[in-house]
Amino acid sequence: MPVEEPLGIGYVVKRYPRYSETFIVTEILAHEEAGLPLEIFSLYPPVDTHFQDAIARVRAPVNYVTDSDGKSLRFWEGLCGVAADVPGLWNSLDAAKGEEARDVFQAAVVAGLARRKGIRHLHAHFGSGAATVARLAARFGGLTYSFTAHAKDIYHESVRPDDLRRKLADASAVITVSDYNLEYLRERYGEAAARVRRIYNGIDLERFPYSAPRDRPPMVVYVGRLVEKKGLADLIDACALLAGRGKTLECGIVGAGEMETELRERIARLGVGSTVRLLGPRPQAEVIRLIREASAVAAPCVIGEDGNRDGLPTVILEAMALGTPCVSTDVTGIPEVVRHGETGLIVPQHDPAALADALERFASDAALRVSLAVRARERIEDEFDIRRNAAKIRALFREAAGEHGAIA
Repeated sequence: MPVEEPLGIGYVVKRYPRYSETFIVTEILAHEEAGLPLEIFSLYPPVDTHFQDAIARVRAPVNYVTDSDGKSLRFWEGLCGVAADVPGLWNSLDAAKGEEARDVFQAAVVAGLARRKGIRHLHAHFGSGAATVARLAARFGGLTYSFTAHAKDIYHESVRPDDLRRKLADASAVITVSDYNLEYLRERYGEAAARVRRIYNGIDLERFPYSAPRDRPPMVVYVGRLVEKKGLADLIDACALLAGRGKTLECGIVGAGEMETELRERIARLGVGSTVRLLGPRPQAEVIRLIREASAVAAPCVIGEDGNRDGLPTVILEAMALGTPCVSTDVTGIPEVVRHGETGLIVPQHDPAALADALERFASDAALRVSLAVRARERIEDEFDIRRNAAKIRALFREAAGEHGAIA
């Protein structure tokens, strides 16, 4: 009997690589380790100035999609050029009604590249622009597609319910990263969301080995973007409250973002510049070292004024794997992993006093740190092992593509 060709998978993302999207790189690496052939389709080139070292281990080719400059002549020229590789393009353009010309153009390019490279299934991360392009490219090229919905692409005020409903209904499979998201999508979108499945983002447990937090200095670490939904103003205020109590607590804030100037001004105004430091982006190896040295990791997430919020921050998973206790809030899926008093501490949003109390407890109570850290590591091993979770994703790809071809 003839040997079936492996089922090629194309990952569609807005930009690749991105400093803050380590979960995508981790997922791709797990697929590659299992022997799954991949191509990456990045709609735009990267703009970040720092990248995590794990990116160097990715073997998948990266295809940067040429965007239209907005001129109709080039747009049509581009479609005509792609049509030779995508015979069904012209008959499928009805699927593009209401879409931006840029997205239609990018989708046509992706469809042409996918067909030339033997890609038969597309998977997008985030249900926004990348999923728009994946949906259209799949329709143009006679492919199947799926996407992972995270948080901003579900809750932000810019989300158009009719658009997301269409993507949910058209996709062969949809993944979301928390039970909270799953329930929300099913309640809001009904039958269109019937095929959504929760698969947690995973981490490489070998890269994040456990170390008991018995002997730790009073130090809290934050890792992530400097944006409203991360609740960094509350963290700085909590550190100021602790300083007012005469408690010494070092605070290292790792990352970059639009609020950097505002946060620097807040640190100066509250007079905590000697203990609260903005460290900028750091390589993952250094981030791991900082987390392993800390008495706590803080993720005081909030729901932004625009509805934007976190799904399940990767740094929480990494810290819990490493053995550093976490304090966070009840935003979206966070309580599914940070269970108050069992695997970490949960405080209310916008409550610097409660956050300060939690940080003080972690700084002063080694027994509490250890007891929570042990159960936190167990929770991560049970539900967040990237190898097991990536295998679940590959099973969805196989099902979505109708069992055509072999897949690792």
